[in-house]
Amino acid sequence: MSRHQTRKTSAQDIFFLFSGIIAASFGLKSFLIPNHFLDGGVIGMSLLAHEVLDWNLGLILLLFNLPFIIIGYRMMGGGYAIRTAIAVIGVTLCLQYLHFPELVHDKVLVAAFGGFFLGLGIGLSMRGGSTFDGIEVLALFTRKKTGFTITEIILGINILIFTVAAFYLNIETALYAMLTYFVASQTTRYVIDGIEAYTGVTIISGQSDLIREALVMKMNKGVTIYKGERGFLKDSYEISNDCDIVFTVITRLEVRRLKNIILRIDPSAFIFTHTIKEASGGILKEIVKH
Repeated sequence: MSRHQTRKTSAQDIFFLFSGIIAASFGLKSFLIPNHFLDGGVIGMSLLAHEVLDWNLGLILLLFNLPFIIIGYRMMGGGYAIRTAIAVIGVTLCLQYLHFPELVHDKVLVAAFGGFFLGLGIGLSMRGGSTFDGIEVLALFTRKKTGFTITEIILGINILIFTVAAFYLNIETALYAMLTYFVASQTTRYVIDGIEAYTGVTIISGQSDLIREALVMKMNKGVTIYKGERGFLKDSYEISNDCDIVFTVITRLEVRRLKNIILRIDPSAFIFTHTIKEASGGILKEIVKH
């Protein structure tokens, strides 16, 4: 990577990191904290401790994330640990010293928009190479010890948080916490995966030459060809034919157009897609903003 690209990447990381700090702090101080709402993850545990014990939220968030910063240092290196420490300290300082207005008190709006801005902040900070909610680090560490998947571990931790909230506070608070967490997690996922909204498409067809030509000439896409075999049906298992398997990368908005082009060439073509979280290089075009 050239020095110019390195500086550009570093500037982007800093922008994402500080944007995430501001967005999350806004979601907490303008929506969740004034209305005594909870979330999942480490932030949820911090909010729960704040409500039950009446401790300073910024200090709790810092203390709860400290073990995960240490684990992150051991598992992912010093750069990640430093950026995460900056993110956590940044949120702590914003909660302590910055003033954000209380905007709404309707519970559904609080859950929706509080979760949105919190999830936006977490997602932006993760795009900057850090996080101020260490539950993913805990799940990654625990997975190696237990064999459970990251999703199962995070789900178990959040169920515990919501159960404690229902017991010490009330069931309504726990249910709204679940709604807040759902909105936040979906927003985080979109910020991380949805900005680079690329889709990988694999096509298996007897008309692979025509399909390849259509993708290149009509859609201006790069293609990769894999050599494979097709056939192996139940009634004719011994019969198979060599074929070219076509792979290309498109944006989500182009999926329908691509399928229409392929099906006009070969209505029986086998097509499957999968999400690509990060893509660069080649002849990828700038994403259509949506």
